[in-house]
Amino acid sequence: MTKLVINADDFGYSKGVNLGIIEAFKNGVVTSATMMVNMPGAAHAAALALENPGLGIGIHLVLDCGSPVNSDVPSLVDERGAFHKAEKLVQLADLADVEKEIQSQIERFHSFGLDPTHIDSHHHLHGHERFYSLVEKIAQFYQLPIRKVTGESKCSRSVHIQTVEGFIHEFYGNELTTGFLLDLLDQASSFKTAELMCHPAFIDEPLLTGSSYALPRVRELAVLTDPDVARAIEEKEIQLVTYREVFDQNDAF
Repeated sequence: MTKLVINADDFGYSKGVNLGIIEAFKNGVVTSATMMVNMPGAAHAAALALENPGLGIGIHLVLDCGSPVNSDVPSLVDERGAFHKAEKLVQLADLADVEKEIQSQIERFHSFGLDPTHIDSHHHLHGHERFYSLVEKIAQFYQLPIRKVTGESKCSRSVHIQTVEGFIHEFYGNELTTGFLLDLLDQASSFKTAELMCHPAFIDEPLLTGSSYALPRVRELAVLTDPDVARAIEEKEIQLVTYREVFDQNDAF
């Protein structure tokens, strides 16, 4: 039987995103979410997480959206104090600043009264060859699994860091259907453990004006709450879990 985490990214981006993720958890197949603690909706997301303890909550490390949590990371920000976009950030970031900001984001996560289930990142920056070894060190310190990312052969990997066998990132874009998600579930079934990434949301003003990926999130929400998807998961004998249930924590590290 496959253990599958269906993780909604960007929890904390805005109230619309937060409420869409909770809808996909309560009335759909989402089991997990990862929080952007530096974004305006983070406190709202944390409150919702505490009200819904069955939803696994990881940390969505952010280095290229909004502003840093730490006020003293000059290599990561532009003249306005906002994060550089990803390509520029990779070129300019001082690793000491990156480590400082990641630690500050984890501290803020804990300040909400939550313990993260795992680590991933906005635009998969944690998997970049410049940053991965640093994230790996932090993950090992906190004994947290890390999301598997594409292109990871460029990065060294420790046997002490856990991840799922398969990471399915294709549920994204403008042509999303229930049939397409069912095909991805077949792909997930080829692994013992897997994660499927998604971005459900209700549209609000911050999302509509701030994200290049806005309107398709409503379609994602519709597919993720389609009863046919839940029935197919049951028929395929896929076990929906959070990262808490993927690993035996007694043997984790």
